[in-house]
Amino acid sequence: MEKVVEINYINAEKNIENEETIELVLKRCFEHEGLDKLNLYISVTLTCPEEIRKINNEFREIDKETDVLSFPMFEREEIQKLLEKGNSSEVIEVLGDIVISVQRVEEQAKEYGHSFQRELSYMVVHGFYHLMGYDHMEELDKIEMRKKEEVILNQLNITR
Repeated sequence: MEKVVEINYINAEKNIENEETIELVLKRCFEHEGLDKLNLYISVTLTCPEEIRKINNEFREIDKETDVLSFPMFEREEIQKLLEKGNSSEVIEVLGDIVISVQRVEEQAKEYGHSFQRELSYMVVHGFYHLMGYDHMEELDKIEMRKKEEVILNQLNITR
């Protein structure tokens, strides 16, 4: 499958460079995890702090702004089953939704001393692995997730 992402904007400016970065990172994520053989895509919404706060409050009951939110459509085991049996369906399904606050990406890039595109790439790969069922609540899970994120970013030569 060629198209792995649909990019939407809510109170954020359309930006072709950002779209290219998102597509590049997600294509690499799909290839690395073997999802490129399945009829799946991800919806990415770029937005502002106020909007991500509303979404966070509505769906997670946390009334504060954040940098990235992920809403998976499958459990980790379901994705594994799809990978094992393959996807013979012609129906294209959404793997999940990622919502990113563009302003928070800008702020964090400055704070961490790297480029906007590097921070955006990290938000995308981080959101992707949440959609894949990974988490960082427990230390061992966090280590596993961070390793996967770093592999993708290193493969794309997107470094700090």
